[in-house]
Amino acid sequence: MNKKILTGQAVILAAGKGVRFNPLTRTRPKPFLKIADKTVLEHNLDQLNNLIGEVILVVGYKGETIKSALGSQYKNIKIKYVLQEVQQGTGDAAKKALPFLKDRFLLLNGDDIYDKEDIRKCLAKYPCMLLAEAKDASNFGAVALRKHLVAGIIEKPKESAGHLINTGLYFLPRTVFNPKIEKSARGEYEFTDYINKFAKNEELHWVASRHWYPLSYPWNLLDVSGFLLGRAKVVSKKKSGKIYQIKGKVIIEKGATIKGGSCLEGPIYIGKGSVVGPNCFIKGPVSIGSDCEIGQAVEIKNSIIGDKSKIFQSSHVSDSIIGNHCVLGVSTVIANFRFDGKTIKVATNGKVIDTKKEEFGAILGDNAKIGVNSSLMPGVVIGERAIVGPHSLVTENVPDDTVFFSKAEKVFKN
Repeated sequence: MNKKILTGQAVILAAGKGVRFNPLTRTRPKPFLKIADKTVLEHNLDQLNNLIGEVILVVGYKGETIKSALGSQYKNIKIKYVLQEVQQGTGDAAKKALPFLKDRFLLLNGDDIYDKEDIRKCLAKYPCMLLAEAKDASNFGAVALRKHLVAGIIEKPKESAGHLINTGLYFLPRTVFNPKIEKSARGEYEFTDYINKFAKNEELHWVASRHWYPLSYPWNLLDVSGFLLGRAKVVSKKKSGKIYQIKGKVIIEKGATIKGGSCLEGPIYIGKGSVVGPNCFIKGPVSIGSDCEIGQAVEIKNSIIGDKSKIFQSSHVSDSIIGNHCVLGVSTVIANFRFDGKTIKVATNGKVIDTKKEEFGAILGDNAKIGVNSSLMPGVVIGERAIVGPHSLVTENVPDDTVFFSKAEKVFKN
């Protein structure tokens, strides 16, 4: 059994556009969003390492970004690529790998986070799928059981309370693709239709997930950040300058500088070449990318900061996601809490979505710039290359490539 696992195959679906993650996915595919020093896809490859010998990556949207970064080998895993040129659903994407499959294969989403022990349990119980418990299954596939076996999947059930849900990870034979399936009501081929046909005729076992983090919306990156930072290995812990206090797990990469008077409470990751301080307070989980500048007396809590971003002195960032090459001017404040105690809502992909969080800040696309003394209200999204003028109060989303001045109460196109 172990020999089959170590030489086995996995198919990872990484072709989607991730439109709900805009503007973060304008320049990169969703599986290549980054936490600490790795992309989401690389975090999953780490979990497959030494369990699976070959991965077939199904790519589409900005697939060249993935291919050029990973190449044909990741640690002990060989990588092959297949292209889904037109996005026609998970069933179509998975079947693109069929010509390369030998027999049994593992299938998983490239933009969710999985755990090695969960994968190991699934590989030991063939055929199998990984399930998770959820209080609300309305955004997932609820799984029906029959005598402790999987009987089928109901996508986004109306009765959503207390279900086992589908995590999108399966260990199956290639014959799962034998039946013909039709397009669903939303015009796509769904892999769950293959599963429903398979479960009618074959025994399909299941195991319960210990750690699975679905990345459905940008704020889910914050949900998983603490977990990923907690299991990250301490590559180096170089300190520069006098640090008054370090608590918990703090990973400081080589070439990073922490200046005097700063207080760091982990889990925290600080990338290569970044400069923090003096007199900063950073409370994890926080991921700061490489070559960032975090100025004097900046406070950061529960946030992800992209590579080469600059946050100047006396600024406050909480529960937020900041893209690459962003600039936050002096005394920028990102608010993360409503005084009426209601949960934060975010307008994204043409809809207003309830984050179901009482604390959530802002999302900044790559190359966004915020002028001095500006305030961003909870749940706002600042687009790519957008500019917020100084002394502005931002209460609504600012689109890509716009300049916003709240005093003038106008939005101007560049």
